[in-house]
Amino acid sequence: MSGIKMDGLDDLKRELSRIQKNARELDGKREIPFDQLFSRAFMRKYTRFASIDELLEAGGFHAHTNDEFESIPENELDTHIAKCTKFKSWEAMLQEATEQYVLSKLGF
Repeated sequence: MSGIKMDGLDDLKRELSRIQKNARELDGKREIPFDQLFSRAFMRKYTRFASIDELLEAGGFHAHTNDEFESIPENELDTHIAKCTKFKSWEAMLQEATEQYVLSKLGF
């Protein structure tokens, strides 16, 4: 009796191993710089700005450090995001950017 030859399983196994390796690299708490999280491609797709810095500056927000960003009133940031992006709030924009970042790092 002969065995069944299945082409592609080795490729699938390699791909799953690559995804698993990438997932391990993402594991744990880490800080991702805004310019990586909000890539130019992300900004072009969802806003009229080329960078997250331009978006923030257009709203009158000066956020060159984490402390400066944290001091921005959330309701003002949400209003600006709703006016200038395809998102209703900063949290929604951040969530989408994070999901896209993770997917790209996993190789999707």
